[in-house]
Amino acid sequence: MSESNVTVHKKVRKVVIAGSARIPFCRSNTFYAELSNLDMLSDTLQQLSKRCNLAGKKIDDVVAGAVTTHSKDFNLTREAILSTDLSPATPGTTLQMACGTSLQAALMIAGRIASGDIDCGIAAGTDTASDAPVVFPRKFARRMIKLSQACSLKDRLKTLSGFSLKELTPKAPVNAEPRTGLSMGQHCELMAREWGITRHEQDELALQSHRKASAAYDSGFFDAQVGPYQGILSDTNIRADSSMEKLGSLRPAFDRKHGTLTAGNSTPLTDGAAAVLLCSESWAKENGLPILAYLNGGRSSAVDFVGGEGLLMAPTLAVSELLQKQGLTLQDFDVYEIHEAFAAQALCTLKAWEDPDFCRSKLGLEEPLGSIDRERMNIKGGSLAFGHPFAATGARILGGLAEILEERGKGRGLISICTAGGMGVAAVVEKP
Repeated sequence: MSESNVTVHKKVRKVVIAGSARIPFCRSNTFYAELSNLDMLSDTLQQLSKRCNLAGKKIDDVVAGAVTTHSKDFNLTREAILSTDLSPATPGTTLQMACGTSLQAALMIAGRIASGDIDCGIAAGTDTASDAPVVFPRKFARRMIKLSQACSLKDRLKTLSGFSLKELTPKAPVNAEPRTGLSMGQHCELMAREWGITRHEQDELALQSHRKASAAYDSGFFDAQVGPYQGILSDTNIRADSSMEKLGSLRPAFDRKHGTLTAGNSTPLTDGAAAVLLCSESWAKENGLPILAYLNGGRSSAVDFVGGEGLLMAPTLAVSELLQKQGLTLQDFDVYEIHEAFAAQALCTLKAWEDPDFCRSKLGLEEPLGSIDRERMNIKGGSLAFGHPFAATGARILGGLAEILEERGKGRGLISICTAGGMGVAAVVEKP
């Protein structure tokens, strides 16, 4: 038999979550205003290296990314690696999948570990809205390129002829879907109306998120995960003293007349970074690392939001497809990590899973997925409290869920994350 006809069957290996680290998340244009994505990603990888004793070690791959980027962020992940004490032989892959970036990075690494192609990897994400790129008109950019190519003073003067100050007027950064022109908040307002999500429900979820996050910090849960950075010890968005009265006093942010989404029940623009170490069981043992939990599978899905489906409803599909692949029901989990981009988004997702018509027509199910125990959802707080540095959120949630299961001693957790572009990412994490 020729070598080309030999089929090698590899045993699927378990994927260990061995550690995580993140810097405190801060509201944009405050404490990290002068920092770049490279600064925050480098420092977070270094904190992970210190926590997991990775100095000098070659990691098989680091997959990380950012949503708000500049051209100067070229080869971002590799440049970040070279700014740490990880072995310079460690390769880096830069990825972008909107708010699902770092969870998708983890799933990509996990697949390679499970197949035996690699033994270890780091998934990470970073984002800064403080350093949003300012774009000048194309005509001005082309003029500058020609100016740099001019070989003589005459050619330079010719390039500048007809110059208009209008060319210098930059385009302000915008947070809108290119296909619709609507911001994520405006899309979520449409979803809230479709699903009948009230302002009171949204404010109540936001209040619970803040109270749970504050209690988790008070208990010391985040002491090891969140390292001091730039003089900051904890996430700056958490409002332990919030109340329904305070939340109720805020004006709608996206629809001034009829809206229900406010600055209080929506995530603020946030700067931060997070990272998670994944590996095989043997690599964890060889390197003296704990098995916090196992990443048992994931799923990415998308919806036709341009055609009228809810922009942030793709997690309903991702979770449904993942459950079918895993042979699980929505109720087979001890902990749920539902990303709170907006309180309304999380509530729409929960309501859709309970709706027979939606589950039949959109998810192809004969029966609805059903409801979850809200007491098991985001038990240490959610994005409404911590903030949401787009690409970093997935790693924050994945690392945090592993620590929750480690604290509990056993259990199974479900992750659901919505993203821009009408996509969603889901994952199952378990500690037997």
